[in-house]
Amino acid sequence: MNTITKEQIDAIVEASEFYVSTVGEKTTVVCAILPNGFEITESSACVDPANYDLGTGVKICKERIINRVWQLEGYRLQNELSATK
Repeated sequence: MNTITKEQIDAIVEASEFYVSTVGEKTTVVCAILPNGFEITESSACVDPANYDLGTGVKICKERIINRVWQLEGYRLQNELSATK
């Protein structure tokens, strides 16, 4: 197969471990450990701690992590396909 599917990405994300922390009262940091052991860390912050919302920060970070998984899986597939030629 020469395509990465959403189902494949969803399976990777489902099998990943996520760690969430708050830094400095206004920054959310999310670390995802993928099934292959690779780690992706993303952060999201606001200017004023009064506007900080952990849920929003986690949502933004997870979207960024999922985008990175798409990139990494695309790179992996490209390497596999070029190796078979």
